[in-house]
Amino acid sequence: MTLLDDRERTARAAAPGAAPGPSGWLRDLGLGIRFAASGGREGWIRTLLTAIGVGLGVAVLLGAASVPTFLENRDARLDARMAPEPSAVAASDSTVLQADASSQYRGDTVGGHLLQAEGEHPVLPPGVSRLPGPGEMVVSPALEELLGSPEGKLLKERYDYRVVGTIGDTGLSDPFDLYVYVGSDSLSTDRGAYRLDHFGAKPMSDETSPILILLVVLACVVLLVPVAIFIATAVRFGGERRDRRLAALRLVGADARMTRRIAAGEALFGAVVGLAIGLGVFFAGRQLLAVLQVYRLSAFPGDFVPSPALAVLILLAVPVSAVAVTVFALRSVTIEPLGVVRGGRTRARRVWWRIPVPVVGVLLLLTSDADDTVGRLGMIRLVAGIVLSLTGLIAVLPWLVEVAVRRMRGGPVPWQLATRRLQLSSSGATRAVAGITIAVAGGIALQMFTVGINDDFNRVTGQDPSRAQVGASASFPSGELAARMVREFGATEGVKSVIGTVGTTASVVGAKPDADDYVPSVSVDVGDCASLRELARITSCADGDTFRVTGSGDAYSEKELASVARPGARLTVDDGKSYTPGVKDKKPVRWTLPKDTTTVTSRRDPAGNRFSGILTTPGALDPARLHTAVTSAQMVLDESVPDAYDLARNTAFRIDPSMSVWTFRAVARDKEYASIRTGLFTAAAVTMTLIAASMLVSQIEQLRERRRLLSVLVAYGTRRRTLAWSVLWQTAIPVVLGMVLAVAGGLGIGWLMLRMIGKPVSDWLLFLPLAAIGGALIVVVTLLSMPPLWRLMRANGLRTE
Repeated sequence: MTLLDDRERTARAAAPGAAPGPSGWLRDLGLGIRFAASGGREGWIRTLLTAIGVGLGVAVLLGAASVPTFLENRDARLDARMAPEPSAVAASDSTVLQADASSQYRGDTVGGHLLQAEGEHPVLPPGVSRLPGPGEMVVSPALEELLGSPEGKLLKERYDYRVVGTIGDTGLSDPFDLYVYVGSDSLSTDRGAYRLDHFGAKPMSDETSPILILLVVLACVVLLVPVAIFIATAVRFGGERRDRRLAALRLVGADARMTRRIAAGEALFGAVVGLAIGLGVFFAGRQLLAVLQVYRLSAFPGDFVPSPALAVLILLAVPVSAVAVTVFALRSVTIEPLGVVRGGRTRARRVWWRIPVPVVGVLLLLTSDADDTVGRLGMIRLVAGIVLSLTGLIAVLPWLVEVAVRRMRGGPVPWQLATRRLQLSSSGATRAVAGITIAVAGGIALQMFTVGINDDFNRVTGQDPSRAQVGASASFPSGELAARMVREFGATEGVKSVIGTVGTTASVVGAKPDADDYVPSVSVDVGDCASLRELARITSCADGDTFRVTGSGDAYSEKELASVARPGARLTVDDGKSYTPGVKDKKPVRWTLPKDTTTVTSRRDPAGNRFSGILTTPGALDPARLHTAVTSAQMVLDESVPDAYDLARNTAFRIDPSMSVWTFRAVARDKEYASIRTGLFTAAAVTMTLIAASMLVSQIEQLRERRRLLSVLVAYGTRRRTLAWSVLWQTAIPVVLGMVLAVAGGLGIGWLMLRMIGKPVSDWLLFLPLAAIGGALIVVVTLLSMPPLWRLMRANGLRTE
């Protein structure tokens, strides 16, 4: 009795003329919300499916809106902990001596400083409560955890100091930042250390390349447009069941306009619940980023805060879009008291308004170029061109599917069931495929663009990793240090041989500076014979020999070599001048180039450089006499030894914690470009996950809509396997057509983007992996939808009200 009374009240409330004007519109919206909230189990399932689809999209949009704040906060902390540029700072009670203590460990960077207080109240880096003393260190939580784990055993040997504190969040870039401050009592300004009276450097003001701006713009559009498509698709879940309910309202007196407002209220409720779910997923996700790295991306929860303007736009645009999409979807549906006339349309989908959408986008991209990214109007035109080109594919897809399936006849039973279903109504299938189509098209365009510009941000270094793999240098001279470097590096496990030299410059004694205050000079490297042979083609060598090295290919260096390095010339090999603020000059070091110096030809060293100047053995020039120079080593490793690189780095840190160590690479990648590519990979992974989740929800919703039909077919004896194959074909046919459209559109957009920067297409077949991923995604989603399909084919699906 209660149920009948409730329906009677609902029918009376739906009667026309009850409350005209705005109050009536609000009543109709409220009635739709009531249907969505109190429609029983079926109503709640439909609302939940809509809310999940909307929520996933909202979470991604909020994450994208948080990127500017995240980058700003992270960069501010990085700038705050950087050591300022060296300057003339006098020692005081608050000054600190600093030297770099960064290193690499198994592909990760461990940043840090050596610090030595010069007074009782030294300045402190951000996040540190007190300065570590000699033999002590303050570490980040992530580094402390790594040092205490079995994976950090080798790193513990390198940073073998007592931990006296941890760095706070204000001094870290992210929760997984590996950073350390090591206390010292052996730093001095004449041995490479700098005096600081504060921490913090001015932000870098380098302009980003227009090509990188194009890449970021393309990526943002490609990754966010599918999200908008998913949200628009989600608010249409359960459309057929909703239309039948609206027909019942027409039967009790509601007019067509009222039914549209009621439908808008249902969509509004689902969108609002989706907003709540999206906010929950977003806040849970940002908490997860503090304890879990996603493709090397992590962040403090406080960093991931959406821009206020973008957050308000998202929270308002999603419900408004849900209502607009619902009303737009009902434009071609005639809801009558006795049923819904959806399949009664006799004319085919019109294509005349669909083609202009991508055509306009293509025209906008044809009239744009890379320089447009610096202007607001040019940026808007570029974004509009990409958006229209991609969304145009979605406009063309339903027409393409309808035209293709219209001519399909015959075949096995599953195929006939699938094609007949698509001939009757292909809207649901094309909506489900729209997201994957636009994502694959955008992914192909993005991949083409990144491959096309790859050479601009990857340069050939000329280094030869086959001759040496690791280099090291210390910015002060010492014959004992040079010998120790060669000896200890050579004794390190995994090191085959060592090239060690001490480098300085030499000029003729009494040489007058030119108008630019420049005195002609040449390089001088001191090392043993084995090391010198890696720098020049030397046939005979003994301690006490010297060599003039020509043939570097640099005409200016050759000219200076001829004027300065004359056998018997009196040279200044160290002028004693200090370029470190606060350090006094020292007495110049003189040296005579022996008259029997041999002239040899330069050869490219493992670092890719050709030496030009003077090579000498310690017997001819004792490096211990030099005040300022660079002691360097190049190591040949046995890469079959596990952790050979880190064993060499441990030796370098043991010799001198401030020693610079690097790895030789044949190709060097631009850091900003590499950072953007890493971010794109992370965002693409999130988007593909969203695609899979949204498609699965859409597939389950479509199966629920056909539950009664599936149960009837099973009751008549249709095999479950036949129905399962029909579901697969119903998904596969639109997917194949969508992939064809995505490949064509993606290649076209990618070509247009490369045309803007004057780059050719290097590979027309790079779409194959992305198309394969799209196909594999469909297979996975279909397989995951099989268990719900089996449950929906039970006999209780025949039960009706």
